[in-house]
Amino acid sequence: MDHLLTLARRQSRRRFLQGGLASIGVGLLLGCGVPSPWTRKVYRVGILGLNASDPVEARWYEAFRLGLRERGWVEGENVLFEYRWAEGDPARFPGLAADLVRLEVDLILARSSIFVQAAKEATSTIPIVFTVQSDPVGLGHVASLAHPGGNITGLTDGFIETVGKRLELLTALDPGITRVAVLWNPDQPSNALGLKAVEEAGRTRQVELQAVAVRTGAELEGAFAAFVREQAKAVLVFGAAFFTAQRQPVSELAMRHRLPTMFFLREAIEAGGLMSYTPDFPDNMRRGATYVDKILKGAKPADLPVEQPARYDFAINLKTAQALGLTIPQSVLQQATEIIQ
Repeated sequence: MDHLLTLARRQSRRRFLQGGLASIGVGLLLGCGVPSPWTRKVYRVGILGLNASDPVEARWYEAFRLGLRERGWVEGENVLFEYRWAEGDPARFPGLAADLVRLEVDLILARSSIFVQAAKEATSTIPIVFTVQSDPVGLGHVASLAHPGGNITGLTDGFIETVGKRLELLTALDPGITRVAVLWNPDQPSNALGLKAVEEAGRTRQVELQAVAVRTGAELEGAFAAFVREQAKAVLVFGAAFFTAQRQPVSELAMRHRLPTMFFLREAIEAGGLMSYTPDFPDNMRRGATYVDKILKGAKPADLPVEQPARYDFAINLKTAQALGLTIPQSVLQQATEIIQ
């Protein structure tokens, strides 16, 4: 029995000494600046946003964070978000992007062309992921959709490819709609490309177009006055960060001047717009998390092909139609994926 007690004491002492030495070893490693083998890196993702107080953006970025959580990325545990908000002024993007580069974030989420352009000018090494980019090849942000070739990749929004569809749906409201106003923003890189696409679609459909460039909210009143003066019968609003921020005043002006309007943003319908034809933006944001997940795990943006939207939504606000005195043709109603009464 004494022999067994002695053996037990020796084993207990050995375990104690081993544990103590292990603790001392870890302490020495940490004291020398060598990370513990149990230390896990916390990645930092920089996010360029337009307006922190906009519920639309909040919804989009929540979809992005949800996509990351589904892949095991937990805020505060293995990932941190560095938000930089332009507070409605896209001119601030270059400075905000440069700030994220100075912070040495591991990746920048820059959702559309105007965000991407600023990030691209700030860095050629930090990975950049976009989620609603209109024409990344045409704008020189990637070499090709299949082989991006640089530090930028992500998902397109199909704006250029579907601008003809928007014009088709708008003119299908009434045979008398033969002149359509186009509201576009020169500061959004993709809008110039969209203008060429809609001009081609207008020639094909024998629709006369009246394009008016708008850069500030103060210019919107004059733009709509010009539409009425030139006898435009409907308005096509391009996709742009500016028009996302200005969706309420644009919708109100269209209603005041009794002009049917087609938006690129579904939330503009909630603000009183008549119609929107758009990709599922929250879905694109959620899918964007897949790119972030792969890149943070070691994939190269150059090797991740650019993807297109999985689905499009066509929404109609019947309350607005009634206020405009419009009866939406059955052929148009049948194509809608959402009808707001």
